[in-house]
Amino acid sequence: MTLLLAFIPPPPFRTLEIGPLNLRMYGLSIALGVLAAVWIAQKRWEARGHDPAEIASLAMWAVPAGILGARAYHVATDSQLFKGRWEHAFYIWEGGLGIPGGVAAGVLAGYIYARVKKLSVPELFDTAAPALPVAQAIGRMGNYFNQELFGRPSDLPWALEVDPSARPDGYAQFETFQPTFLYELLWNLALAAVIVFVVERFVKLRPGRLFAIYVGGYGLGRLWVESLRIDPANEPGGFRVNVWMSILLIVGSALFLLRDHFRPAPPAPKPDTDTDESPSDDAADKADPDEDDANDSDVDAEAATDGTDEADADADADEADASADDDADAAVETT
Repeated sequence: MTLLLAFIPPPPFRTLEIGPLNLRMYGLSIALGVLAAVWIAQKRWEARGHDPAEIASLAMWAVPAGILGARAYHVATDSQLFKGRWEHAFYIWEGGLGIPGGVAAGVLAGYIYARVKKLSVPELFDTAAPALPVAQAIGRMGNYFNQELFGRPSDLPWALEVDPSARPDGYAQFETFQPTFLYELLWNLALAAVIVFVVERFVKLRPGRLFAIYVGGYGLGRLWVESLRIDPANEPGGFRVNVWMSILLIVGSALFLLRDHFRPAPPAPKPDTDTDESPSDDAADKADPDEDDANDSDVDAEAATDGTDEADADADADEADASADDDADAAVETT
C-alpha cells in the first residue's frame, strides 16, 4: 500500500552520460543553480543602471569561495562522517555542501571584490537577494539524485521512495520518506518571489535590506526542514547544528531590520539661501497683491507730479523770454 502512495520515485540515474562525458547530476544541479543566479543578478544589476559584466567578474571570485566555504562548513559541522576516511572531505561529488558556509564565504568574497572595484555594496546585496534562493532551489535537486538529506518516514501521497541502500541505519523497514529536498526547493522559490513581487514593490526599505529579508526567510524555512530530517548530524544542546544556525539567522536578521526601522530618518536638506529672491518674499508678494498695486500707483502719481512741475517751469521760461524781447523792441523804437 505504501508503494502505491509514493508519489516521487527514486532517481533513474545519478550520472548523465553524453558521449565521453560522465556528468554527475549532483554537480550539474549546483552548476545550473549558479548559472541561474548569475543570470538573474545580471538582469537586476543592469536594471539599476550598471554594467552586467561586473556581476560576471564578481562571480568568478564569489562562486569558488562559496563552494569552498560550503564544503568546509559541512566537514566542520559533520566531522564524524569523515573519521577514518578524511580523504573523502575533498570528494564534493559525493554530496555534502553546507549552504550557510557557502553563502557566508561567497558574500565575503563578493564584499571584498566590491570594495576593491568601488561598487555599491548595498545595491549588490539587494541584487543578489532573490538570485541566491533560486540557485539553492535548483541545487537541491542534487540531493534527490544522490538520495540524501530526506526526512523521516512518511505515507503522504508525495512521499519520496528511497532505495534500500540509501536508507539510514534503523530505517531499513521503511520505503517512503518526507521529501525535504522538495520542501526546501519550493520554499526558496517562494522566498525569491516574495522578495521580488511583494517586498521590493510595496515595502520601503533602505538599500541592502532585501538581503536581510532573504537571510531571515531562508533561516525560517531551513528551521522547518531541519525538524524533519533524520540524516546523522551533530546535536549540541540536543538540537542539530543547522537548527542552531537557522535560529541565529532568524534572530540576527530580525534584530538588524528592527534596528533599521527605529533608526531616525536623515535630516531633510536645508533650503538654498543664496538666491536673489527668497521664498518668503515670493510668499509675501502672493499674499498681499493689493499692496503691490498701491505702491505702483504711488510711483505713477509721483511721476505725474514731476511731469507737471517740469511743464510749469518751461512755461515760466518762455514767458520771461517774451518779456525780454518786448523790452528790446521798445528800446529800439525809443532810439
